[in-house]
Amino acid sequence: MKRFQKGAWGLAAALMLLFSVDAAMAATVPIENFAAQQTFENPRISSNGSYVAVSANLGNDEYGIMIYRLADMSNTAFLKLPRYELAHEIHWISDTRLVYVKGGKRGAREQPFSFGEIIGLDYDGKNHSYIFGYKESLLGVGVPAGFGVFEGLPREANGRFFMSRASPENSLPATLMYEVDASSARNVKSRLVADIGERGMGFVLDASGVPRFAYGTDKDENQLLYVADAEGRNWRALASATVGGTFRPIAITPDNQHVIGYHAAGNGPSSLVKADLSLANRQVLVEDGFNSVGEVVWDRQWQPLAAEIKGGQPRVVYIDPANPDAKLHAELRKGFPGQNVRFADHSADGNLSLIAIESDRNPGEWAVMDRRKDSLARLLQRNAAIDPAQMGPRHYFRFTASDGTELDGYATLPAGAQPSRLPMVLLPHGGPHYVTDTWNFDTDAQFLASRGYLVLQVNYRGSGGRGYAFQESGYRRWNTRIQDDLIDGMRWAVEKGYADPQRICVYGSSFGGYSAMMLAAKAPELVKCAAGLAGLYDLRAMANKSDTSRSYYGRAAIERFVGQDDGALLASSPLALATRIRQPVLLAHGDKDERTPIAQAEAMRRALEKAGNKPIWMAVAREGHGFYNEKNVVEFYRQLESFLAENIGTD
Repeated sequence: MKRFQKGAWGLAAALMLLFSVDAAMAATVPIENFAAQQTFENPRISSNGSYVAVSANLGNDEYGIMIYRLADMSNTAFLKLPRYELAHEIHWISDTRLVYVKGGKRGAREQPFSFGEIIGLDYDGKNHSYIFGYKESLLGVGVPAGFGVFEGLPREANGRFFMSRASPENSLPATLMYEVDASSARNVKSRLVADIGERGMGFVLDASGVPRFAYGTDKDENQLLYVADAEGRNWRALASATVGGTFRPIAITPDNQHVIGYHAAGNGPSSLVKADLSLANRQVLVEDGFNSVGEVVWDRQWQPLAAEIKGGQPRVVYIDPANPDAKLHAELRKGFPGQNVRFADHSADGNLSLIAIESDRNPGEWAVMDRRKDSLARLLQRNAAIDPAQMGPRHYFRFTASDGTELDGYATLPAGAQPSRLPMVLLPHGGPHYVTDTWNFDTDAQFLASRGYLVLQVNYRGSGGRGYAFQESGYRRWNTRIQDDLIDGMRWAVEKGYADPQRICVYGSSFGGYSAMMLAAKAPELVKCAAGLAGLYDLRAMANKSDTSRSYYGRAAIERFVGQDDGALLASSPLALATRIRQPVLLAHGDKDERTPIAQAEAMRRALEKAGNKPIWMAVAREGHGFYNEKNVVEFYRQLESFLAENIGTD
């Protein structure tokens, strides 16, 4: 752990030496560097700052928790979890004991999800104890096993935390919140502090640990919002007319008089606002108008310090520029030119802070700030195999779609290249809803750029990040307006002279694979080849056979997104358009994929073969929705590299 000492926060010069990311022309980056596992994630500092715990990716679908003593970075504990399981969240409840929420991933292309199991662990790996989950409950009489959600910590670490218990699908909807004393692994205690008659509610607590707001949505995405009195009782629903749109609370001010949260009027982009507890009087703190306000930066008192405005490198707007943490944060940003900086965690006394640093070319790393010693120390890197100097810059752009709607996106250039008639890969993101392309490091985009391609990513209709109305505008328009937006993006890049119109390929994962095949059929004059990884080629499989279709909320989402008529679903699927796809095709899939089952990918392969267009086929055993195993990732990238070189090569 490298340290620098600088007086009066004179950090800029030292930081630029420590974390320099100046772009430079370099030899081709080995594929293995991009396939390297994302080694660390979600570090958390203990309450007194003695230890740091981090979720570790061990490779080959295995994860664990590592705990280090910050004084010398000696390893005090290593807990290896069962295969496919990971620490979804880590929270210290004292300086020597933490709880973690166990979770997993169904595939490398999916976000981690919680198992609803909360487990305790000491700093030295001892007293590893199951606290709550579907397997058992140690919370006492009247608290049966169920799905647990970590809700927060008291302001002073005392071995306690707050958790909610969600009701299962086949019972009456209810969310119960408890204060749990887990300071002793053998004598866990709890008390009920809130009872809401709705499923899946989250809570916001005041400075005294009293729940004051409960929020969520029903299966049709209608807002659910409740407010309690000063004792956390007498919950009452707040109507949308009172709220003036939708509101998601995130914090109660220290005086317990105001709430801060994200507010969206007319289903548009959200702003960050401060309001009284009735929400009748609101003050806008940060807004953009085009995009919703992004991540909040938290000060050492766990109050919102600033918010980020998206669109290229995030722009930070401070709520109170005179706040000492705001001044420190601004100084840190100066020391990391071209990168984004956040406070990731703080010790209870506010002396130590974890600093998260990332950029379009830096996958991410963390440093420890010691205010008393006036020092900064690099702690962990997410992927040390990536040299930011060898990566390409990601440029933000906006353009007008064919129907007059303004859209945005990102273009990743090869390092040192100029955007002039380059071979281009369109990279549609998955989802398609709740997901948005951002400026941050994108492994696929950087891999493709390192091979000499301009990489275009468009936040098409239906993407997240611009408000519910924009997202809803993509519902049941997967095969029409969304694809038109992507076509408009390709044409924009050609008209600007950035892309060579004779050398454009589309590659994507999940819904991105769906778009790759749809665009090959719909825009053969632009698309010269198409590649899909874990792609969705038959919407009937998603509606009837995917893991999404097995849950209460998942079935409701499918109905909103695409409907459930098998005839209409097939007509909107790439499978139905196979005879129109004449370009070269690459299909890669894992045989354990539950999100987009391999059977529908095999059907797509057969349909293409029947039409006289035999695709390159890569089926991988024991892989899910995307590839985890580094060897499989390397082999896929090799296949993709060869496929692109043959069809739109950079020579």
